[in-house]
Amino acid sequence: MQPWQPLLDWWFGAAGCGSGATAAEVAASRTALWFAKREQQDKQAGELFGAQVEQALAGQLQAWQGEPQGWLATLLLLDQLPRMIYRDTPRAFAGDPIAQSLLLPGLAQGWDQQLSPIQRVFAYLVLEHAENLPQQNQAVQLFRVLHEQAATAERELFAGYLDYAERHQRVIARFGRFPHRNQILGRNSSAEESAFLLEPGSRF
Repeated sequence: MQPWQPLLDWWFGAAGCGSGATAAEVAASRTALWFAKREQQDKQAGELFGAQVEQALAGQLQAWQGEPQGWLATLLLLDQLPRMIYRDTPRAFAGDPIAQSLLLPGLAQGWDQQLSPIQRVFAYLVLEHAENLPQQNQAVQLFRVLHEQAATAERELFAGYLDYAERHQRVIARFGRFPHRNQILGRNSSAEESAFLLEPGSRF
C-alpha cells in the first residue's frame, strides 16, 4: 500500500478511491466529514494525520508528489486537514501557499485528469481558497468544466460545487480577500467588510 492511501481511504471512503461508487454516492457518505464543523472529526483528523500534516507543511513529502494520487493526498494535507486540525487559528491557512505552489505544476501535467471527478473537486478547492482573483477565476473555470462533464444524474451535485466557487470568486473580486478570515488572522476589517459579514452567507 502506498503511504498516502490511508488518507485517501479516510477522505473518500474505500469505494471512492476506486471505481466502485459514483461521485454522488461518495459525496452522500462523506459530505459531513468534508464540510461539517464537528469537534470529533477535527480531533480524529489530528490523531490520524496530524504528523503527516506537519511533514507536508515542512516540505518533507516530496516523494508523494511524483504521481496523481500522492499529489492529491499532499494537497489534502496542506489545504483541507489544517482547516480541521487547526480550526479557527491562523495555522488553519498555513498550508495554502504551499498547496497553491504544488497544484499548478500538477495541473500543467494533467494530473487532475487522472483523478475521478469527485477527487478533482479537492484539487480545485485549493484555488477556491486562494485570496487571489486570477486563481479564483481559474477555479470557476475548472468547476464549470466539471459540471459540464458530469453525468446527468450528478449535474446537480457539481452545480453546487460550481455555485460555491462562483460565490468565493465574487468575494475576492469585491474585497481582494476573505473578510471572514480577518479576525482569525489579526487583520482589521474595513467598514464595508464589517457590514458584509453581517449578511447571510458571508462566511464559508
